Amino acid sequence: MVPVELHFVDKKKIQMAVQGSMLVALLWLLVAVPCWAQEPVDSGDREAFLPQSVLSDMEFATVSSYRGPGNNDSRGNKELPILLWWSAGLFPHFPGDTERIDCAHSSCLVTRNRKVQLYRRTSAIIFYGTDFRAYEAPLPRLPHQAWALFHEESPMNNYVLSHAPGIRLFNYTATFRRESDYPLTLQWLPSLEYLLAPPSVLLQEKNRWRQAGLAPVLYMQSHCDVPSDRDRYVRELMKYIEVDSYGKCLNNKPLPEHLEDTGTATGEDRQFMSFVARYKFHLALENGLCPDYMTEKLWRPLHQGCVPVYRGSPSVADWLPNDSSAVLVDDFPSPRELAEHLRALDSDDAEYARLLEYKDPRRVTNGRLLEALKSREWGVNDMSKPNYLNGFECFVCDQENRRLAAERAYRRDPGQHPRPQPRMANNSHMGCPLPAPGYGIVEDVPPDDGWLQMWPQDYWQSLDQAQGLNSLIQHNESDPGLLWHHIQELAVKRAGGH
Repeated sequence: MVPVELHFVDKKKIQMAVQGSMLVALLWLLVAVPCWAQEPVDSGDREAFLPQSVLSDMEFATVSSYRGPGNNDSRGNKELPILLWWSAGLFPHFPGDTERIDCAHSSCLVTRNRKVQLYRRTSAIIFYGTDFRAYEAPLPRLPHQAWALFHEESPMNNYVLSHAPGIRLFNYTATFRRESDYPLTLQWLPSLEYLLAPPSVLLQEKNRWRQAGLAPVLYMQSHCDVPSDRDRYVRELMKYIEVDSYGKCLNNKPLPEHLEDTGTATGEDRQFMSFVARYKFHLALENGLCPDYMTEKLWRPLHQGCVPVYRGSPSVADWLPNDSSAVLVDDFPSPRELAEHLRALDSDDAEYARLLEYKDPRRVTNGRLLEALKSREWGVNDMSKPNYLNGFECFVCDQENRRLAAERAYRRDPGQHPRPQPRMANNSHMGCPLPAPGYGIVEDVPPDDGWLQMWPQDYWQSLDQAQGLNSLIQHNESDPGLLWHHIQELAVKRAGGH
């Protein structure tokens, strides 16, 4: 199995968001769901909600100064359902391990203390997708526990989640896909104002830089071996148009010494931003291709007033400011034809300027984009809104309290109340495709090619792990270390035609 890389800058982004907005996270109205009165714990539940010894050593911090208008939850801490953050490093509360959260419609205890894993009051476990490993899953999986997935990062970080047997393990999801329960599609776009900022470098100045020898196209990547195989495409493109490449990948030009520490960072260093803004076109090629997976590679050039030459989300047109604000790689049959189009734009100021018309608010015509920015309840670098980690845990809290109330009602009077149906994620919540060569067809890739030996194999090995984990759960195994044994048994059955 190929090691899955966690991009440090992305995790740092999450941690900064947590620290920046934890004080305001509860001063906010979350997803609008039907409000129901919180019921006292009935006799059938009392045993389940009795405190266990593992909790006796815990201290529960409580934020009680605010409750959502639909939250009339009067239960004490010992009666609340527990949400366990399995990825302890992303626990969005400081400085303790456990806290009470009072959300828009109900309350829960949240903790990163894994000792409560098998406790009946622990109604949901929240996983961070990059850290989720089939061979480390919390087993046995208890029938009363929901699993929740938070995964805003690249599909390359965990292809287990791109297969149906993997994503269907989860009852709630927060991913970059718009179809997920708690979508994070625009996580890299702070605001509409970010897009509307005036161009950092005017077109006349960009033309002067072109005359001074600057290439029309910028490429800056230092993560080279990625599923999208972007370097293979750029290498071919470079045959037909000049590209200045400053990163470790296909490097042909050194960065100025004073920018070497900021060249690959996602932080928007002012000097670095001014340097790259001189280029007319930025190759904005994601490391993984998946619907709705869009990062700063798209939004930053738009912010700067440069034209992104984009490949990543095949549905990116659904989110652009208008229908003429980016050049989409996949609109062109070959790198040669893309290069011809870029050269034509480079020599025609009027056509190039048309790609920047979205800087006028009246030319931002994408209603889906405007509505999504207006209606999302979490913020990006916005202290007036909670971060999406707190938002998702409150979403799970409200949903779990709703489910538990429905189960109590069903037990009391099955004739009047239907049995609540379990939720289950599906491929539309993640569902990223098999990696393909960045240029050409896979049959033409040499057998010893590093990309070919890495990413297609990782994709299919991840399917084996997803199926193996399902087998562990179905057999009620308690040792995730048996994963490899179950994978082997499944392979033997397939080979035997069973």
